[in-house]
Amino acid sequence: MRSTLRRPYADRDEAGRVLAAHLGGYAGRDDVVVLGLPRGGIPVAARVAAALGAPLDVLVVRKLGLPGRPELAMGAIAGVGDAVEVVRNDRVLAQVGVSQDAFDDVHRREVVELRRREVTYRDGRAPVPMHGRVVIVVDDGLATGSTMRAAVAAVGRQHPARLVVAVPAGSVEACKALREEVDDVVCAWTPRPFFAVGQAYRDFSQTGDAQVPRALADAAHGADRQAAREPPD
Repeated sequence: MRSTLRRPYADRDEAGRVLAAHLGGYAGRDDVVVLGLPRGGIPVAARVAAALGAPLDVLVVRKLGLPGRPELAMGAIAGVGDAVEVVRNDRVLAQVGVSQDAFDDVHRREVVELRRREVTYRDGRAPVPMHGRVVIVVDDGLATGSTMRAAVAAVGRQHPARLVVAVPAGSVEACKALREEVDDVVCAWTPRPFFAVGQAYRDFSQTGDAQVPRALADAAHGADRQAAREPPD
């Protein structure tokens, strides 16, 4: 099969700038919030939020790894406020046969880790309100889409005015499937054939935990500086 792969993004920073150009219609609005999925989605989301002049927040999502094969997702969870939304990967569960007790055990462990990361990443900052706002959920790419599905399910419980998924690259199938669950999906690039998110980047090095609170702090400071420059009404 002939590949239609174009030049990969240099890194997540470039990917964020390209993705932001696809979201220009949301720039300058006071009802937009950008959520990044850690860890790899945060550098991309930070660039998008800065370009749109929107607040940045983190939405923690955890894969539910198959017992004995943790790299294979049998589901995912995402937390917003007190709620934790669960999305099951029925195809994997049907093929492997996981007992409810085994599923629940993994789920309990990952909820604990999810809450720990929320505290660590936010570093005392309150979550950005989403009710009645345009929420743009950003990741560095979409492969199967299971973690993003958990994310949008959790955000949907907050009753946003509009829910948008935005990624620099993703599989055609995952992007198409998500269109049935949100108001809009922006996939800046759908490589064909699609193998993995990493193929869309020359530098796909891991994003460290410390980069997440730093990005949120930088975004908050940038918003404070902008507000200080704006003349009062």
